[in-house]
Amino acid sequence: MRIAFGTDEETDLTTEVVASLVERGHEVQVLAAGDPWPDVGRRVGESVASGQADRGVVCCWTGTGVSMAANRVPGVRAALCTDAETARGARRWNDANILALGLRLTSRELAREMIDAFLGTDPDPEETSNIAKLG
Repeated sequence: MRIAFGTDEETDLTTEVVASLVERGHEVQVLAAGDPWPDVGRRVGESVASGQADRGVVCCWTGTGVSMAANRVPGVRAALCTDAETARGARRWNDANILALGLRLTSRELAREMIDAFLGTDPDPEETSNIAKLG
């Protein structure tokens, strides 16, 4: 899977996230590292919306800013998640295509669990009409 990645701050966690994605066999495109959070969200959002990437992962201190910025791109459904079940639900019921992580509270283990849940869950076909209402 092609994964677009961006972060406004390079940390041990962001290094681990990228390495974890590569280790799992994904093609990772680091589109922003250390850039302002609005640019990070927009770049990753545009990559996913255009089809250059299948999914995206964005990070900032709380995860809120990058998720808001990504969601400004038409076709993006970014979800700020704090645990694996939320990440799984974001894919299943909302067909989220970008996972937003907060650097402040996310441990390496939790990040791995969320990424596995996010990338390993398919959308529920019965939710298609609801997702279409997002525009």
